Amino acid sequence: MTLLWIALLPLLGVLVPLITAQRDRSVCSLATSVVPAAALLLTLLQIPALLDGETLRFHAEWMPELGLELAFRLDGLSLLFNLLILGIGLLVLLYAHFYLGKDEPVGRFYAFLMLFMASMVGISMSDNLILLWLFWELTSLSSFLLIGFWSYRNDARKGARMALTVTGAGGLALLAGLLLLGDMAGSFNMSDVLASGATIVADPRYPIMLALILLGAFTKSAQFPFHFWLPHAMAAPTPVSAYLHSATMVKAGIFLMARLHPAIAGSELWSVVVPLIGSITLLYGAWFALFKTDLKGILAFSTISHLGLITVLLGIGTPMAVLAALFHIVNHATFKAALFMSAGIIDHETGTRELKQLGALRKTMPITALLTTLAAAAMAGVPFFNGFLSKEMFFTETLATPVLGGLSWLIPALAAIGGILSVAYSVRLVYAVFYAPAKEASPKAPHEPPHLMRFPVELLVVLCMLVGLFPTLMVNNLLELATQAVLGEPLDFHLAIWHGVNLPLIMSMVAFVVGVVLYWRHADLRRFAQSFASVDASRVFERAMISLEQRAEALVAAWDGHSLQRFVGWLLLSTLIMGVIGLSQITELTGPKGNQPIDGVLLLGAGMLIFGGIATAATHRYRLISLLMLSVVGLFVALTFARFSAPDLALTQLSVEVVTMILLMLALFFLPQKTPPESSPKRNLRDMLLAGSLGLVIASINYAVMTRDTLSISNFFMTNSVPGGGGHNVVNVILVDFRGFDTLGEITVLALAGLAIFKLLNRLRLFIPHSDGEGRVWSPDRYPAILTSISLALLPLALLVSAFIFLRGHNEPGGGFIAGLITAVALILLYMARGVEWTQQRLDFPFQPVAIAGVAVATLTGLGSWLFGYPFLTSAFSYFSLPVVGKFELATALLFDLGVYLAVVGATLMILANLGKVTTTHRPVVNEPKGDEVTPPPAKEQS
Repeated sequence: MTLLWIALLPLLGVLVPLITAQRDRSVCSLATSVVPAAALLLTLLQIPALLDGETLRFHAEWMPELGLELAFRLDGLSLLFNLLILGIGLLVLLYAHFYLGKDEPVGRFYAFLMLFMASMVGISMSDNLILLWLFWELTSLSSFLLIGFWSYRNDARKGARMALTVTGAGGLALLAGLLLLGDMAGSFNMSDVLASGATIVADPRYPIMLALILLGAFTKSAQFPFHFWLPHAMAAPTPVSAYLHSATMVKAGIFLMARLHPAIAGSELWSVVVPLIGSITLLYGAWFALFKTDLKGILAFSTISHLGLITVLLGIGTPMAVLAALFHIVNHATFKAALFMSAGIIDHETGTRELKQLGALRKTMPITALLTTLAAAAMAGVPFFNGFLSKEMFFTETLATPVLGGLSWLIPALAAIGGILSVAYSVRLVYAVFYAPAKEASPKAPHEPPHLMRFPVELLVVLCMLVGLFPTLMVNNLLELATQAVLGEPLDFHLAIWHGVNLPLIMSMVAFVVGVVLYWRHADLRRFAQSFASVDASRVFERAMISLEQRAEALVAAWDGHSLQRFVGWLLLSTLIMGVIGLSQITELTGPKGNQPIDGVLLLGAGMLIFGGIATAATHRYRLISLLMLSVVGLFVALTFARFSAPDLALTQLSVEVVTMILLMLALFFLPQKTPPESSPKRNLRDMLLAGSLGLVIASINYAVMTRDTLSISNFFMTNSVPGGGGHNVVNVILVDFRGFDTLGEITVLALAGLAIFKLLNRLRLFIPHSDGEGRVWSPDRYPAILTSISLALLPLALLVSAFIFLRGHNEPGGGFIAGLITAVALILLYMARGVEWTQQRLDFPFQPVAIAGVAVATLTGLGSWLFGYPFLTSAFSYFSLPVVGKFELATALLFDLGVYLAVVGATLMILANLGKVTTTHRPVVNEPKGDEVTPPPAKEQS
């Protein structure tokens, strides 16, 4: 359960800032920090068990049929990422308390940040591929909210939309890849997948799977050519940049490649594609970081470059390369988070991030200058800083492990160039801000920030130095655990500052010297870069999205034409083609079971169904006649159900038929009396051929199925209806027990539909016609006496029948759904006979709570089974005896059926009663009455 709490605490923490937002800001910040601090403490308490060689797991069934479990694991890799996510997250929360303005909605910001933290912890701890993908998508949504936090700014909205589009598209590719991977491994359980590496690589689908998973990883971790979203995400507040784009979100793709490394790495395809893409990203990001004039822009492109470095190491894939990749993940997170926070401090205290407005800040901000210089030294790989160690390991692995065959020299060469550019942009970052004179004055007089705002930077810089000086003491155990989690076996290594004079050290020295020279000749480099046409990724992306939208609209217009008839036609034609293909594979249409005997009753029923269907279509301009013909169809469908031993369906069909007729009568009343011809004779002929062909094909498929023996689960239901559900009515037991979850979803949808229609009809005003299409004026006798008398007599009888049908439903035909429809019909009859005003005076209660109460009763009945340790919606039953009544049964399914009954009554009456009382006004009469003609009084309401 500890792992579950580690995963759930950040998710529960989303509620904390929303609850405390109305209180003092310090209270909100402190209360929000408690939750990740608790999760971090629980994580640290698991380290002794991990050092003993354990892999901690928590598994709970969720949807086992789909291979989806609520499964978490904590191993060395999860531990490393959890420490980064939760530790740096706590520092970002402290930093954001001082960074955000007093008028900013801090509670909402913290809630978004905690949601992102929860999703990242979920990714790092997921022990199920599908669960990992769910958290993966949650990072895209929460990062969209964080990047677009300043929604009043155009660049924030565009940056958020771009990030969501790119990472969301990658997430869809990742889902396809993970589904393929799970199918290849035979399980979505992470342990099974990681143990199936040889099987997965040998599978012919491996290249497709690898491409899809790498698309997901590359888009999330901003690898070329999907890097362009990351610089535009810098429109987010600096705490977001320090957290998402240095320590967490952009590391999600890196984590995925590390987590799945035993399963998908080791092939020649991996060894070529991953290092090559990583090298291009490394060089591309470093080059553009050298020319950006915005502080966060420099850091954004340097982040892209370092992510490319880690990708190269994972692509090389040797044990020491994996170790170097994990080490650089830690190092990059610390120095880059410190640099982003320093950039935020400079922006906060000077009012700008532009280099031309910054300069000589070492005099007014000496402590910030020192901290930024030290963090930049770690980024440049200066000796005695953590970045130096992992950079040396990077150079060593690129030299020691040949990739790309005869082009094996290419990766070390690109690595060396990347190291040179890293030194150049690091020197530029420090010198231009703190030492070079400013070209323009900053908007605000610079000064040091509050100490607590600077404290996270100080702590991170100290860590950069301590890891650089004492790597074995600081991170050796952590890297041992993480490397063993990735490689599956322990790795013997020793971190040290000095390895003697070797080629990697020479490469580092050359990088320092050439990097400083490059910055010295920065003006020449800038002129060289400006000779190439600049490309604004934001504009290219917007144009691409607009073009995609236009092409999609043109395609839809060509195939759909904004015509419902054409849309339905394509749908039916596709169905027809698929049906014909299926039928063509059958050698004989009639199966071995043969045909049932045909008698006169069946022929009469079939003839009446055909007659009713044709008559409904032929008389569609005569509404009342068409409705009567439609009711004939419904009646004979009900009789068909009764004929073939489905009394429950027959009762349901009859009840639904009455409700449907009333609904159609009320709806058609407000539609135009006459409509122009819809179709030409040629179109009618086309539609008749399509409909007739499809009807024949569907009828043939049904005939072929019914004349063959098919596997059915009906025997299971009939065998287990009494011992498992306590009811002899198998249909009702299925609805309230075996498939109770489906029924709960259906009544929930019904209640929501009723509420939506109620809101649409509420206070709706429509014009009603003064007369029918042939000029006949509506009768002033709106409530005939015979209907009024019959309704009063039928209401108690109908309610009694409804109660009888409800109570007998578990063992005889009936149940909550049918009983609810009967009750609704009886009450609607009262509305029709007496009118809305008269009825509402006597039934003075709203129907919305009735429907909501029904869903609540059904849900609580299902939850009640949890109290006794049974799955959701497990029903219980027992038999009792009373002296007069005798033996009878009580089942919890009756409560569930009561919920169904209330939901059906509430939703049906919300629709029909409110449609019948729509406020109406007479349409103006075109032909005024002449002479002694009398115009009948306007109707106040229509029922």
